[in-house]
Amino acid sequence: MKSLLINPVLNKEIKLRLRSLKSFLGILFYLATLGVIAIGFIYITTMHSQSGYIRPEESRFMFTVLSMVQLALIMFMTPGLTAGVISGERERQTLNMLLTTEQSSTSIILSKLISSVAFLFLMISASLPLYSIVFLYGGVSPGVLLATFGLYVMTIITIGSVGILFSTILQKTIVSMIATYGVALLLTAGTGFLTMFAMTAFYMGTGTQTNPAPYFMIMSNPAFVLMTIFEPNMKDEFVNRTGIDFPFWISFVISFGVITAVSLWISISKLRPRMKPSKRGRKKDA
Repeated sequence: MKSLLINPVLNKEIKLRLRSLKSFLGILFYLATLGVIAIGFIYITTMHSQSGYIRPEESRFMFTVLSMVQLALIMFMTPGLTAGVISGERERQTLNMLLTTEQSSTSIILSKLISSVAFLFLMISASLPLYSIVFLYGGVSPGVLLATFGLYVMTIITIGSVGILFSTILQKTIVSMIATYGVALLLTAGTGFLTMFAMTAFYMGTGTQTNPAPYFMIMSNPAFVLMTIFEPNMKDEFVNRTGIDFPFWISFVISFGVITAVSLWISISKLRPRMKPSKRGRKKDA
């Protein structure tokens, strides 16, 4: 296990990603965006408030806005950081050299994944001081904050695994990036649209209010799971509509865990091409 996580490939990737000027500029603009949103929200709220202070309900809404913006940034940045890790090596004609080393396929894939998502982990960790603004005004518990960042970590790992999968099985980086963005869009907007359509069509067709199908459609949607963390009433209403009283966060962890495991397994198995013996070689052996 130690050789899988501590190896020359991981060390090289970490140094190249975290020591470049682009990485620090990316973190700077990332934090600046979240900071402008938080400060702008406080300014607008206090300007239109007669009392001149922020109530806990308004602070909770600011936390919701910040969390949804950060989730959108994560869904946008993760494919760009992971969808070219293997196909980029192939385009630079360095993949064959990497495969001739003593590193196993599992070690190479995990190293590429860890080095890619480490930058995103650094970014979301650097945003923690911005969330301290919310705790100054109250309205949000530490448990909600931990659940939110736990959802971020799970989303980054899963989308990153999907990006590495397409980067392994597809030849071109741009194609693998488009495919990864397509999966990310399907898991958010796609499942949301299908859930609304299924609930509306089923209710209008039968007249009943219990339809379990939307539960399985929406359980892999990180945006909806994040909203259920902020608004428990939304979760209760959805449970009444579907008739399934199973925690959404457990379903989310299971579904994303399966996607991550399958993606990594396919990536590891497809990394090294299986060479078939030629017909001439078969004749000589015979």
